[in-house]
Amino acid sequence: MRLAIAALSAALGVGLAGLPLPASARTLVFCSEGNPESLDPAAVTTTTAMNVTWQMFNTLVEFSPGTTVIRPGLAESWRVSEDGRTYDFTLRTGVRFHANARFTPSRTLEAQDVLFSFLRQWKPDHPFHRARSGFTYFRDLGLADLLEGVEALDARTIRFRLKEPDATFLPNLAQAFAAIHSAEYADILAAAGAHDELERAPIGTGPFSFAGYRPDIAVRYRGFAAYWRAPEALEPGLEPIDGLVFSITPNPAVRLAKLKAGECQVMAFPAPTDLPTIEADPNLTLISKAELNVAYLALNTRKAPFDDVRVRRAINLAIDRRAIVEAAYGAAGLVARGPLPPGLWASDTGLPDIPFDRAEALQLLKEAGHGHGFETDLWYPPVSRPYNPDGRRVADMIQADLARIGVRARLVTEPWSAYRAALYGGVPQAMLYGWTGDNGDPDNFLNVLLGCKAAEPGGANLARWCDAEYDSAIQAARRTSDVAARTALYRHAQGIFRREAPWVPLAHTVVHMALRRSVVGFRMDPLGRHLFEGVALRDEAPETSR
Repeated sequence: MRLAIAALSAALGVGLAGLPLPASARTLVFCSEGNPESLDPAAVTTTTAMNVTWQMFNTLVEFSPGTTVIRPGLAESWRVSEDGRTYDFTLRTGVRFHANARFTPSRTLEAQDVLFSFLRQWKPDHPFHRARSGFTYFRDLGLADLLEGVEALDARTIRFRLKEPDATFLPNLAQAFAAIHSAEYADILAAAGAHDELERAPIGTGPFSFAGYRPDIAVRYRGFAAYWRAPEALEPGLEPIDGLVFSITPNPAVRLAKLKAGECQVMAFPAPTDLPTIEADPNLTLISKAELNVAYLALNTRKAPFDDVRVRRAINLAIDRRAIVEAAYGAAGLVARGPLPPGLWASDTGLPDIPFDRAEALQLLKEAGHGHGFETDLWYPPVSRPYNPDGRRVADMIQADLARIGVRARLVTEPWSAYRAALYGGVPQAMLYGWTGDNGDPDNFLNVLLGCKAAEPGGANLARWCDAEYDSAIQAARRTSDVAARTALYRHAQGIFRREAPWVPLAHTVVHMALRRSVVGFRMDPLGRHLFEGVALRDEAPETSR
């Protein structure tokens, strides 16, 4: 009955909480885990928000879905100079931008659009440079210092000049921050003094155009009929979806209930305890993939007592990480030894496990002048994440472990956007967070999360840790394309990380998603992307009785 009601609501154009849906018999509803912090791909840093923007935008180069293999995107080809410092990209012809009530494009994609998309992040005096966000990802990757110039050679050719070779440059251009906006749309907004509309009413070239956003309710999209890429072949008689809704549903139990009732067709991150239930349901399909991710407890090295390496080492020794993974992650979790997931090519598999040793932790605290312990805050995420299915449970277990060495942790959380703002603002002493890799390169973990540039205010190095020897190694690794040399440098850096202990590495995960059996063509991705381009829906048979 609930399935029939949901179908009727869709047919009438009424969606979740009364939100109008695109008028379509082929609308897919995705039960997502949280609100995006922005609709501007250049301003986002979470996979939650990146997945919202991926539906609307394309990049010059991209990763083939389900892989970390680079393929052409909006650029049909590119050429790299012998010295590795100049990249020339040739753009596709006939790529159209979306339209909205304010804007109807008069031309197709040109090099000026690429130029606008990067200059707004690079140049502080650009009229669309957002001082309040600082374009965190662009900055943390070091692109502001790496770029020597960006220029349009002609309408179809864009040139990037680098100050030095960088082995990460091309895969970095496949990330969300490098999405291409319409310079023509920006000019219209600037003339109207409506600069913020670039974020609130985004215009891209992607498979879906923006149709509306209500925080805590849904993000809505319409299929873009003029999309430049032809859909992949589907089953005979099936057409790709032409409407998409991200139904914002933070609670995994509620997401599953909606999925079972047919109120959504795909759900993110089921709770580990619900996996057997999903597998047993004849109307559902459970899929999984080992993503490149890490969950960690960051210790703010610029706040006492975590400015003392002995205290940081004590915290590492006092936490029973294996018990946490068994209780909160189950079979989907793997105890982390360091910052790199084991599936990444530079991961140092020779690193020994971090021991669980309360006696040694107590001794280190005594040596650091904290023989009677101390108080600290301990922030935990309010929503389930691919790298942490239950932030509160993990925090409870860490709190209990720390209490046994005299460390009194006060648990703190905030709604997801406020939580992230506090972490990136350097507020907490200790905080649970994590990362899903964006480009399949070790630099995306070791530099973006732990490099000195990322330790600046607003950066993704939440431990605010800057070690000159470590940073020298990871920056040297970017300047060579020799994989063996890069591996040696990254493994040296991982040894320094272990010695200085700015984090407590917790877990890596196999990530699960659940689908109704009517969904065709959806694939999981090692980079945590949820891509709905080319996905279709079969007609559903009446619900099987159970």
